Amino acid sequence: MELSVEKPESIIKLYDENSGLWRFVRTDKGPAKCIETIEKALHRLGLSKNEVRIYIYLARTGEHKASEISEALSLHRTETYRILRDLEKRGLISSVFEKPLKFIATPFEKALDTLIQTKKMKINLLEKRKKSLVDIWLSLPKPETENGRKEVFQILEGEEQISLKADEILDNAKKEVLVFTSEHDITNFYHSGLLDKLEKPSRKNINVQLLTNYCPKSCFFIEKLKLKKARYSLSDVEELPTFMLTDDEQLLLLIRKNDGKKKIAALWTNYDAFVKALKALFLELWNNEVN
Repeated sequence: MELSVEKPESIIKLYDENSGLWRFVRTDKGPAKCIETIEKALHRLGLSKNEVRIYIYLARTGEHKASEISEALSLHRTETYRILRDLEKRGLISSVFEKPLKFIATPFEKALDTLIQTKKMKINLLEKRKKSLVDIWLSLPKPETENGRKEVFQILEGEEQISLKADEILDNAKKEVLVFTSEHDITNFYHSGLLDKLEKPSRKNINVQLLTNYCPKSCFFIEKLKLKKARYSLSDVEELPTFMLTDDEQLLLLIRKNDGKKKIAALWTNYDAFVKALKALFLELWNNEVN
């Protein structure tokens, strides 16, 4: 006889002040997915994993003593007190003047504003220091290095890093840009502004060719573009990854897993043989397009 065991992720522990007892509450996948999205956003704004857990716990369950938070989230009391002090310094929680001392979360929208403004201030400060930092770097004695082009590669992880690299190689393109985007990535390319960059007036002297799968989603976005050279592929190659080639010199190849539904990384390289192989593949697909 098999026993059905509930996964820990589907259970949350809440404290009932009226009864003075802890309650275990089952959550469904909808709210859990929303919480996961919020956790990732807060983490990207500079909060650690446990800072995110404590903030969300207070924001969703109301004011609590440090000991209650520690027990509910299975954190050591010392770490809990330290995180609470740090969150309070950052304006994300407040202390309630009662005995015993309790803590309450800053409303979520206001907390987001605080984190975003803090991030902007750090970026502005770094931008102001950029020139002085570059001057200091250039003033350093230059070590002897071998001249000549090196064939290298770089692994990039995360949406932001991949988008920055795509923008970089696109901005540096001088003669040609070849892009194959799968139906899984065309939505992100459109909303990130990457597709718009392909049709900039500044690229009128650059050969820009866009190729994508023939499906309703791709058709919807391609019809919104004013790109002259855009075609649909009927390739039998399953799960062909998205890639971008510029000037026969650089390649950005997206790497996906979970049946192509989750982007995890990208490979950038100037390795000549790899660049030529992907260009040959692109041209083969281009010449067998659906107009």
